[in-house]
Amino acid sequence: MNAVDAVAIARARRGPSNAWFGMAMFVAAEATLFAMMIGSYFYIRFKNVQWPPHGIPEPKVLAPLILVAVLVGTSVPVQLAALAGRAGRLGAVRGFLLVAFVVQAAYLGLAVHSYASDLKHFGPSDHAYGSIYYMLLGADHAHVGIGLLLSAWLLAKLVRGFTLYRLNALQAIAFYWHAVNVLTVVVTFTVLSPAL
Repeated sequence: MNAVDAVAIARARRGPSNAWFGMAMFVAAEATLFAMMIGSYFYIRFKNVQWPPHGIPEPKVLAPLILVAVLVGTSVPVQLAALAGRAGRLGAVRGFLLVAFVVQAAYLGLAVHSYASDLKHFGPSDHAYGSIYYMLLGADHAHVGIGLLLSAWLLAKLVRGFTLYRLNALQAIAFYWHAVNVLTVVVTFTVLSPAL
């Protein structure tokens, strides 16, 4: 099957592909995991008089909010890439994915730097706050990292052009990024909640 046929099949499809549904099931499972972690965070928080514990600085608000806004903004080029894929515009898909990839990688680098600098003040084994704080942020950063790997894989595959498989992967990966961006917003507001 050539690229033109793959695009025609993708356009003719009335609903999402099996890859999209598979990603939706994966995202639902991961959302459940995050719901349990966030529930644990608030359970522990409301059982403690002092949150965060004495001696731990309140979370900084401005930088994390700017970072999460930048990450959420990458949903635009990712969605534009998905739409360009359905239209058969390979160059636009590559360009939009590359722009999103660069911004997402910069976000992850800055977020991991902030994560590492927090380790200077307290560790995950110091108390319940440290444990849940690092678990939430670590899980979120891992999901951003997985998204970067998926995007890098897709960009490498798109060097050889479209196939139906790659177009389906594009739709599934776009869905994944939208879900990760939503999860990142929820996680960010959860860990910033003591300062808000």
